[in-house]
Amino acid sequence: MSSNSPRRAAVASLAGSTLEYYDNYIYALAAALVFGEVFFPHAGGVATLASLATFGVSYVARPLGAILLGHIGDRIGRKHVLVLILLMMGSCTFLVGCLPGYGQIGFWAPVLLVTLRILQGISVGGETAAATTLTVEVAPPGRRGLFTSFGPVGIVAGFTLATLVFLPIEALRPDQLASWGWRVPFWLSVFVMLAGYLIRAKLSEPEAFVAAQRNDELAKLPIVEVLRTHWAAILRVTFCSLAFAVDTIIKVFALSYATGQNHVSKTTMLWVLVVTHLCALATQPLLAALSDRIGRKPVFVAGNLASAVMIFGYLAAIDSGNVVLVLLAAFGSVTGAYAAINAVYPALFAEMFTLRVRQTGMALGIQIGLIAAGLGPALATAVTGGSTRWLPVAIMTAAVSLIATAAALTAKETFRTPLSDLGAPAVQRPRRVDAAHG
Repeated sequence: MSSNSPRRAAVASLAGSTLEYYDNYIYALAAALVFGEVFFPHAGGVATLASLATFGVSYVARPLGAILLGHIGDRIGRKHVLVLILLMMGSCTFLVGCLPGYGQIGFWAPVLLVTLRILQGISVGGETAAATTLTVEVAPPGRRGLFTSFGPVGIVAGFTLATLVFLPIEALRPDQLASWGWRVPFWLSVFVMLAGYLIRAKLSEPEAFVAAQRNDELAKLPIVEVLRTHWAAILRVTFCSLAFAVDTIIKVFALSYATGQNHVSKTTMLWVLVVTHLCALATQPLLAALSDRIGRKPVFVAGNLASAVMIFGYLAAIDSGNVVLVLLAAFGSVTGAYAAINAVYPALFAEMFTLRVRQTGMALGIQIGLIAAGLGPALATAVTGGSTRWLPVAIMTAAVSLIATAAALTAKETFRTPLSDLGAPAVQRPRRVDAAHG
């Protein structure tokens, strides 16, 4: 397998995304299950809300990461930024596991937690766009959807791995969980980081990027150029990215809601998420391949419409306490509806931009939209106020799915567009970079 083959790029994207989102989701699980006690013991009834807010802080920092890392990727190289992202995220995650709690250093414990979470957010801000950009630029014509879907497959794998690691940890006695148990998943991220590094270090830059770099045809300031020439695409990606709120509501808010207000077993809910996400590992590539045949928009729009409906079923099933209903609703939400969104968005978004600004534009649009996803669990918790009123949360989640649907409908269909013709900017430049593939 050559160093810049589509398969190697897809595997590197999968490996890196697995680490990035293993890190992200162990934090999400810890925030939902234990961080309130460890870092906010005097917050009383709002301890869970405070810990979920630290989860959301990362999303606020992500646009900064999109700009900084997008600049590196669009100016210096796709491979270099992928390696940098991996090392940043893995290091911050390990350090979170080393933090003393509020009982040891008081106010400084949550301050340090938030600081590391911000650094995590900066690193994640460039991951998806960097991995997708490299992959889409080496993928064969007619298969960009399938090859770029391995990044989101890594996201699902990272979540599944994080949950499996947390299952035996969550079974510890409460005092063990609060003192050292929650730290173990954070320390284990070192091994995932090492595996991802070994894969990404062997990558080469896409031929199209190398040619543009050699001919001095790269953007000098990608953020300035993308805001001037692709502002409409950034807005479109931003609104489409609101769909990711469905994911955090399912994984973070619903987990906390089920185990808190409805007293569903934590172990049961974690296994529901594991099983449905394992199945999504199979459905996502199939849906991505479907987008290579019928288009990105039909699959993405169908996933959003289905998510808008299924969130009512999922939260109602949790409210009923019936585990079978919860599992069935989770299959519909995770393995079906959201899998369609997750499988197609990389190709859909990347194909809106030219080579000169592809990583910066995609990253910025995604991360601005993801602020809603990151703050979603805390907002949903505030809306319920510790009660069993799930309907406002379902309505809020369905609304953002419909907004994402409307935004996607305004996009051009690009699944058959040659690589060199992608992302015709709103303001044409006198020169155009012709890619080596297409």
